Amino acid sequence: MSAWFKRKEKGIQTATEEKKDTPKGLWYKSPTGKIVESEVLAKNFYVSPEDDYHVRIGSKEYFEILFDDNKFKELDEKLTSKDPLKFEDTKKYVDRLKAAEKKTGLNDAVRTAIGKSNGSDIVIACMDFSFIGGSMGSVVGEKIARAIDFAIKKNVPFMMISKSGGARMMEAALSLMQLAKTSVKLAQLAEAGLPYISLCTDPTTGGTTASYAMLGDINISEPGALIGFAGPRIVKDTTGKDLPEGFQSAEFLKEHGFLDFITHRRDLKQKINLYLDLIQNKPVRKHKPMSA
Repeated sequence: MSAWFKRKEKGIQTATEEKKDTPKGLWYKSPTGKIVESEVLAKNFYVSPEDDYHVRIGSKEYFEILFDDNKFKELDEKLTSKDPLKFEDTKKYVDRLKAAEKKTGLNDAVRTAIGKSNGSDIVIACMDFSFIGGSMGSVVGEKIARAIDFAIKKNVPFMMISKSGGARMMEAALSLMQLAKTSVKLAQLAEAGLPYISLCTDPTTGGTTASYAMLGDINISEPGALIGFAGPRIVKDTTGKDLPEGFQSAEFLKEHGFLDFITHRRDLKQKINLYLDLIQNKPVRKHKPMSA
């Protein structure tokens, strides 16, 4: 048998420190058919260089982009969901939770952290779509509420990055209660005179849109993100009307006054910190680019 076909040495030979998060040779194909190497994609803020398509990313990547040198302290990381309703559809809810935890390495659909962005402290809550479609259950609401409390206690701004399919049906009314709970906490943040930035990413739908995602002092989005309450098919079936071109896209919503601006991911850190300096009447900080 040829040597090239038969492995001569057993075991993995690569030293841990030599391994990369994004292995060479892996490729990503964007919806427009453009192909890009994963390593190049990571260096370009997970945006396809040829067509500017913003690939869906999670808290790991957003924290890396927004926190200086990717340094932050995670808050309430051990918080996990229970199954008070003993919910079961094609699968038991407890089994879905276990499968999601194993697949993603996450405890739920949001991570919260404090760290420095462009030299100043900020609390960021970021949703992960990979965990049961970024659905909003009791843990998501509780972690966001606690993160806002922490921002008030530390007297620092709060940022929410939404990426969600909506409320988590397996928790029924308990999930819907999180809409009111997080909205009240944001009102307390406003009373404390602290800014709240809401970033809507692809997709931001359902109860998330109906609560914290649209309550920012400034509501921003990434290009091409789907943002809405119900999906286009449901809206069309309900109203019986054909929908406008690009309905529920970030660009359509900005044109109709739902969003303040749309920002490319490479400019995100600079734009949010510029806004924070302006609204807090502080000297404008010099932008520190993300270290490669």
